[in-house]
Parts: sequence; C-alpha cells; structure tokens
Amino acid sequence: MAEAPVATRRLTVAGRQVAVYDGLVPTALLHQLTVALEHALFSRSEVATPETEHHRHWAMNVRPGQVESLPLRALAQPAIDSFRAGHRYRCYRAYCNHASFGDMLHIHTDSQPEADELTALWYVTREWQPDWGGETVFFDPQLDAAAVVSPRPGRLVIFDGAIPHAGRPPNRICYAPRYTFALKYEPALAR
Repeated sequence: MAEAPVATRRLTVAGRQVAVYDGLVPTALLHQLTVALEHALFSRSEVATPETEHHRHWAMNVRPGQVESLPLRALAQPAIDSFRAGHRYRCYRAYCNHASFGDMLHIHTDSQPEADELTALWYVTREWQPDWGGETVFFDPQLDAAAVVSPRPGRLVIFDGAIPHAGRPPNRICYAPRYTFALKYEPALAR
C-alpha cells in the first residue's frame, strides 16, 4: 500500500470534509494527459441536476472496464484510503468535464447525504493563472459560498459527495479549457 499523501489543506463545510493535495502527478504525466484531453471527443451530455437538464455541459465518460487502469485513479487511491480512517472505497465512475468561458455550470451534489460517497477531482492542465477563474466553489446548506479551491495544475481535491458545489467556468481572458477529471467512489463492501 502506498504511503498516504499529506493534504495541502483541509476544509470543513457544514461538518463535511474537503481535502486538497498538490504535487501528486508527475509533470510528464500531467503534460501527456493534457495533450490527450485536447484531442479527446467530448459530448454535451452531462447534467448537474434534473432541474437544469436543459443546460448540459461537455463531458467524456470513461468506460467502466477502463476505470481500474487509469493513472489518475491509482495516484488518487492513497489519498482516498486515508480520507476517512477505517473506511474503504471503490471507484465506480470516471469522467472528464470540459468548461470554457460562457459555459453554465450549476450547483449540485454528487450523492445523497446518507450515501457516504466521495468525489476525487483532478485539475488537468499545464498552466493556470489565478485571474483565469475556474475555481470549484463549495456551498453550505443555505447555498452560501463556504470554501473555494483553485484549479492549479495537477491538483487533487477530495470531498464528501453530499457537499453542494459548482465548478466555475474560466473567465473571458482565458482561452484554455478547464479540464476536471472526476472519480466517484462508493463504500466498498467488506470482504
């Protein structure tokens, strides 16, 4: 088992955890992934909530049989294993979102509160400037912004899937797409 990485910072939103990790992805791999995503086929198929179904955003789904072989899944696993002591999780879905200036991304949750699911979100880019925007905003139960994570190259943020959140699209001055690679985890059954 790989040694658990140390979080750059930890946040709490309404009693639910968010952990941010930097420096887990080798620069060469981050470059390869960025180039691959620049040539990938995205479809406007992802929806945040049933109420916002008419505002679909760009996504590229990974076939279930390919999830286990993903380098980003392997790199995230030690952090996932240490996120909640004594809990084990299994990755059941992986996909990449693509957002550009002008896209509409809605506040949503990735799971119901009782589901005990986690989301691991990687920011895949070679470069990102603070003025470009693209942050992930986490909201409290009253939908007031409570925490924000900047999309630094190769950054991983792991969070409780029941936290309301939204990715923000890049600002007008940014011509680069905002790629976020999401891994969804559910509790693993005891063996």
